[in-house]
Amino acid sequence: MSIELRNVTYKYSTGTAYEMVALDNISLQIPDGQFIGIIGHTGSGKSTLIQHFNGLIRPTSGQVLFDGEDIWGEKYDRRHLRSQVGLVFQYPEHQLFETDVLTDVCFGPKNLGCSEEECKERALGALHQVGLKEKYYHMSPFDLSGGQKRRVAIAGVLAMNPKMLVLDEPTAGLDPKGRDDILDKVKELHETRGISIAIVSHSMEDMAKYVERIIVMNHGHMPFDGTPREVFSHYLELEKIGLAAPQITYIMHALAEHGLAVNTEATTVSEAKESILKALGR
Repeated sequence: MSIELRNVTYKYSTGTAYEMVALDNISLQIPDGQFIGIIGHTGSGKSTLIQHFNGLIRPTSGQVLFDGEDIWGEKYDRRHLRSQVGLVFQYPEHQLFETDVLTDVCFGPKNLGCSEEECKERALGALHQVGLKEKYYHMSPFDLSGGQKRRVAIAGVLAMNPKMLVLDEPTAGLDPKGRDDILDKVKELHETRGISIAIVSHSMEDMAKYVERIIVMNHGHMPFDGTPREVFSHYLELEKIGLAAPQITYIMHALAEHGLAVNTEATTVSEAKESILKALGR
């Protein structure tokens, strides 16, 4: 499975006085099984970009391909695409609507034509994978906490057995523990299911800790695309476009400037600890 964008441009309100370019000639490829992060300031084009992945919006120009096929081809089945590329919105309330949690998670498989027994089996498996306790299955999803709602929304997508999971700000509004719980589960899903995952986030620490590739968006352009280490080495350029590197990056550079021979490319606490202890001869 792969998603490819070829010279994709997207304009809002085309042909009017309010015309705005949200994506400007973007080309990228996401191979099977990759865990990527997408970062950028508000209005940079992040959400517009991910909505192209499963055909929620159509590019003004350019192509979007899934497994080598143009998803806007005349006979392409975009309904099937959306079962393969599952998008979880920033606000889970936008995706929850059934009377209880289990029924809500069954909705996707039911739409795929699965039997009632298979729908329930998929739903229970997905809820187990996101770590939601059984006592919540027959509650209204709207009576759950923010973190629990996100788990249900993710489970609703997982129940369709997608090849890719796209999460738009999955930890927004959560406390540190809730954030870590959600991202640990997402990482576990990536490892156990082997699916591709794309996360939109404002947290540089989360990007450094979890993803293997970072795509940076800025005013519809993609100035950086690489590993966390590669991207955060441009921390001064990131600052100029309203972003920042993880705090560890700044600490390591400060230590190096004071004469300590540390690895300034370290992006996580564990990497920094190892480098500092080595520099101190411990």
